[in-house]
Amino acid sequence: MATKPPTADIDETRVHATRPKKVAVGVPAVLHALEIANAQMGVTRSVQTLLRVNQKDGFDCPGCAWPEEDKRHVAEFCENGAKAVAEEATLRRVGPEFFAAHSLDDLRAHDDWWLGQQGRLTHPMVLDEGATHYRPISWDDALRLVADELRSLDDPDEAVFYTSGRTSNEAAFLYQLLVRGFGTNNLPDCSNMCHESSGSALTETIGIGKGTVSIEDVHEADLLIVAGQNPGSNHPRMLSALEKAKQRGATIIAVNPLPEPGLMRFENPQTVRGVAFGGTKLADEFVQIRLGGDQALFQAIGKHLLEAEEAEGGVLDHAFIAEHTSGFDAYRQAMTDAPWREFVAATGLPEKALRRVGEAVRTSKATIVCWAMGLTQHKHSVPMLRDVVNMLLLQGNIGRSGAGLCPVRGHSNVQGDRTVGIYEKPSSNFLDALDAEFGFAAPREHGYNTVQAIRAMRDGRVRFFMSMGGNYVAATPDTAVVEAGMAQVGLTAHVSTKLNRSHVVTGRRALILPTLGRTDRDRRGAREQRVTVEDSMGAVHASRGRLAPPSEELLSEVAIVARLCALLFGSQGDSPPDAPPQHVGDHDLGYPERTASEEADGADHPADHRVPERVEGPSNVPHADWAALEADYALIRSHIERVVPGFDDYEERIDKGRTLHLPNGPRDARRFATVDGKARFTANPLEYPVIPRGRLLLQTLRSHDQYNTTIYGKDDRYRGIHDGRRVVLVNTKDIQALGFAEDEIVDLVSEWTRPDGTIEERRAEEFRIVAYNTPKGNAAAYYPETNVLVPLDSVADISGTPTSKAVIVRLEHRA
Repeated sequence: MATKPPTADIDETRVHATRPKKVAVGVPAVLHALEIANAQMGVTRSVQTLLRVNQKDGFDCPGCAWPEEDKRHVAEFCENGAKAVAEEATLRRVGPEFFAAHSLDDLRAHDDWWLGQQGRLTHPMVLDEGATHYRPISWDDALRLVADELRSLDDPDEAVFYTSGRTSNEAAFLYQLLVRGFGTNNLPDCSNMCHESSGSALTETIGIGKGTVSIEDVHEADLLIVAGQNPGSNHPRMLSALEKAKQRGATIIAVNPLPEPGLMRFENPQTVRGVAFGGTKLADEFVQIRLGGDQALFQAIGKHLLEAEEAEGGVLDHAFIAEHTSGFDAYRQAMTDAPWREFVAATGLPEKALRRVGEAVRTSKATIVCWAMGLTQHKHSVPMLRDVVNMLLLQGNIGRSGAGLCPVRGHSNVQGDRTVGIYEKPSSNFLDALDAEFGFAAPREHGYNTVQAIRAMRDGRVRFFMSMGGNYVAATPDTAVVEAGMAQVGLTAHVSTKLNRSHVVTGRRALILPTLGRTDRDRRGAREQRVTVEDSMGAVHASRGRLAPPSEELLSEVAIVARLCALLFGSQGDSPPDAPPQHVGDHDLGYPERTASEEADGADHPADHRVPERVEGPSNVPHADWAALEADYALIRSHIERVVPGFDDYEERIDKGRTLHLPNGPRDARRFATVDGKARFTANPLEYPVIPRGRLLLQTLRSHDQYNTTIYGKDDRYRGIHDGRRVVLVNTKDIQALGFAEDEIVDLVSEWTRPDGTIEERRAEEFRIVAYNTPKGNAAAYYPETNVLVPLDSVADISGTPTSKAVIVRLEHRA
């Protein structure tokens, strides 16, 4: 039987640490997943729902974006996927009576875990200016309020439209059309905070902002390097793929500051070996690297390969380099000049350890590098990832079986949203195709990314904010600045399934627009609708929920956006009948191309943002039958098919559980849509953090009972943390050297040096010190609790991603 939501927050005085685990998943994971599922859904509902997760006739897991194989297991979900499903399919409800009983001040006083555990939102709610409580509002009045607020703006750029990765392709495509029809490209999304650095580096070097491998390539790899990633908690189904590769003879090298049990040993609960015989050892070697030292590691591997080629030959793929790449000579010279002592200093590893990894790469027949936010959230993340590309290009490890680049996306359909147009810097080719399809003139000037949007809110230049899913306030850096900026916005509107921090830190007026989730049946136009999503490897498939929605008051994301379009643009009938299909280059399959000046500038400040000229009159209004699109999502897919390349025969190719594999030039044909048509070697100066004396370099991370800002429970059992979250993991030698004691409660104070030399400080209070196996000088703590420490202006060069894995902090005794 499902249990009621908690009545109290996490009691952080109870937090304690035990010995970290050395193995992941197994029977305990199954039992824990079922415990949470039962608490949220009850036994019968849990069984019915979980057996539909990731099935061809079921729904896509609302958790991570790891792909499925064509042949599915009857239980095609992991522990954290089961938790994500349970959170959405919960029987707990948050209706008007809840908001009547809880004032805004009361809700703000609760922690993120308590807010999320209350249940599914059931009715549209409005917070009037100066009010103490949300009150119910009809859908017509809520959407009219949004439309009226948008019409009242002096400039379209006073509006910001955020997108979470959970949004379907259909809703995301319609949403970006709404935003561009309104007259702005202010479309920040969660990619800005996680894999933007991947897209920047890959677009420049291989011509597409996506990875180049399939799930079959992972199975067939000879060597897998998993760097800056914790699949045991963040992408647990990846462990099955690694196990299959291992059973076929692959070598796996784990590169991470923290030893993550998911990469040490995997007990697959779906096999006898996993349940009864100790599972499978995954990592052949654990490379415990210092935070931010990964660029040095990949440069060291490249130098080792070049030296081995010079000494004995037969190491490099000269034919591939000559035919498919440019810039090799400059890269080779840079690596020749690079001293090994710098690699040692940056990584904290001896030269022999670096060469041992290099030798594993040298002898590999096919190498894949997988990574996540451990590589993307540093100031030098883009050059770091360029050096990953350099290393793979040396041996031709792009565009052949079992080899390539594998950025592992953290949220289901975050990659699909970008594919269908959620991007603040759209290419002219995409916009030309959009204009032709809908008969209007989309704005060409770039919009705000996530950090730029926060700066604009801080400076009072945003009057309207809308979020399609997500938890913007909790997910973004520099929490105090975000909250202050949000308070200046005239109206905030959140399309959401569950209560979160962004609903209680609002603009002067606020709307909660409850929507259907992945598990819910979506019946529009007298038929059940399906949506589509794209996984981490460019494969698109259908998703259809089967559960009765938690309230008759819910609208789908598509319906919400379509009705807003009708209010703003009017009912104008079908798209222009003579609009020809517009097909564009490979760069539009992920991250559009950048100009040389954009590459150099990177983290545009709002002062550099130019206001677009809005074309007046009907030519600037997109033409579509909005009611028809709401009633039949296949019509939206037909628009996508004509605007975005690779979606030919969209409807047929997703029918009956089939998967549509989007074209990928580097993978499919060693075709590179770069400035010179070739994969590009780059010579990148070595960068790595230098930690001031008496300070630590902090990385923010997830606990095991967490997905992004959603907190499932109070434990991180793999790391041995129980009953709380406000802990900081510190090397024992650092604890002693800095004059602290294990279990001491301290404040964390971040120190960031501005370009003018002034130092800014930010404070997170009452964290318990836990002695942990981290590299000396490095520490770790959970977000969103530590997002307050991440400076808004500390971002990655070029991509503008917040540097959440490289925060200089000091520990302070509490009085």
